[in-house]
Amino acid sequence: MNTSALGWIGLGKMGNPMAKRLLNAGYPLAVYNRDTTKTDEFIELGAKRAVSPSSLIDEVTIVFVMVSDDKAIDDLFKGANGLLTSAATDKIIVNMSTVSPAISKEMARLCREKGNYYLDAPVSGSVKQAEDGQLVIMVGGDEATYRKTEALLSILGKMSLRVGDTGAGNTAKLAINTLLAVQAQGLAETMVFAENNGIQKTDLISLIHNSALGNIFMKIKGDAVINQNYTAVFALKHIAKDLRLAKAEGIASPLADTVYQSFQDAEPSLGSEDIIAIIKTI
Repeated sequence: MNTSALGWIGLGKMGNPMAKRLLNAGYPLAVYNRDTTKTDEFIELGAKRAVSPSSLIDEVTIVFVMVSDDKAIDDLFKGANGLLTSAATDKIIVNMSTVSPAISKEMARLCREKGNYYLDAPVSGSVKQAEDGQLVIMVGGDEATYRKTEALLSILGKMSLRVGDTGAGNTAKLAINTLLAVQAQGLAETMVFAENNGIQKTDLISLIHNSALGNIFMKIKGDAVINQNYTAVFALKHIAKDLRLAKAEGIASPLADTVYQSFQDAEPSLGSEDIIAIIKTI
């Protein structure tokens, strides 16, 4: 395999379109996913299938990771045939998953011990933004390492910004997703209040969208409620997980506490539905 090849681990809803952008940009790509069927379409597009994380990192220069949570990261790095079991050195691992700052600091330390480099680089945006390369990427880690990945990140997002040392990207993402939860809860409560007092949902969303409060999130999620379409774009279980991570980092403000409890309560029954399904609890 070309020594300038890239590696991608995690081909879920977000990882799939992000990896495709690198492949379509002409970069040799090796892919790994626990469910190997998710790699099939990439092989048809010209990517190489890696049989394990350790074999993948042996063959590439930069590895991108997009998986679900801290446990998945721990398994991926430290498990059997994990990234850290390889003897490879001078590789860069870019972890784009939304995970805790603590696990990023641990993995960065373990990578340094192996002679490798680590960046935490979670993203803001959903599937459509991933497909269009319009994600916002917040990065924690060494400045020089970030600069080596900046051109690649520009293929994945409309903006990347190094916000500090290891873990800072994760912290920024938890801050943003707390605001996301507040907006989802606020929109849901507003729509219920208005409808209970005789205002049509369609009229309310039209007013919001054309006011100073209007934004893409409000429009998309408002339309989802109007159409009763709660198919997960960003699953409620994921925001519940992110709020747990934020709470563990010390956030304890009135709104953060409120949305934390709302989404924890909703997760058992609505976890697989979209974040805006929180309206069903109001």
